[in-house]
Amino acid sequence: MGDHTHRWAAAPGAAERARSVLAAAWSCTVTAEGTREELVGAHTVTDDGRVLLDVPEDGALFAAAICAPRGEPSAVLEFADVAPVPVRDRVRSRVWLAGWFSVEGGRIALRPSRVVLRRPSGALTVGADEFAAAAPDPLAGAEARLLTHLADCHADAVDRLTRLVDPESLQGAVRVRPLAVDRHGLTLRIERARTDGDVRLPFHAPADDVSQLTERMHVLLSQAAAASCPRPLQRQRADGDR
Repeated sequence: MGDHTHRWAAAPGAAERARSVLAAAWSCTVTAEGTREELVGAHTVTDDGRVLLDVPEDGALFAAAICAPRGEPSAVLEFADVAPVPVRDRVRSRVWLAGWFSVEGGRIALRPSRVVLRRPSGALTVGADEFAAAAPDPLAGAEARLLTHLADCHADAVDRLTRLVDPESLQGAVRVRPLAVDRHGLTLRIERARTDGDVRLPFHAPADDVSQLTERMHVLLSQAAAASCPRPLQRQRADGDR
């Protein structure tokens, strides 16, 4: 359709989501040769998608990397994507990587041959080449700080943003919290007495850094200011204030 076609979407793709989970996660679980270990602050991810692990050279994982048969998947890594703001069901997604261990410069390197992203909507398999070529969301490293600040210091702004939500989605709502943010948009968690649901507010253009995110949020708040306040949430608040 020519050069004027938008080259960004209102939500990140599966490969970008998976890379973002790894970029932001502080821990991972490693299973190899019957050994299962939880590692904290021990992984880094290279530009081509390899995962490097700092483990003791006299440990079971290092031995598994040395003894792994060539040509066979030798390990599985699991990463959990946990919402930084306290909500019900805080695990937003999980990522599993199966692949080959090798030793590189005193560290274990895993080259993924299979990547699976599981979200509440279901599981998606990400091609190894697609995963290697993808980049994490540019806001992934700052997301926890940004969402915590929004929830703790700007609850009134979150309330205003509900004016952009379909009133039917707010039926029975008792609390709305910021759940996730990426370069494409903000996701709100709508909590009800026994259930919850998520609503996404897309930005008008992608945000590649925090300064651009600030502008995108101001646009959303301006749009919310021009919208009418949803009555279902107003009634819920009125009932809760009694």
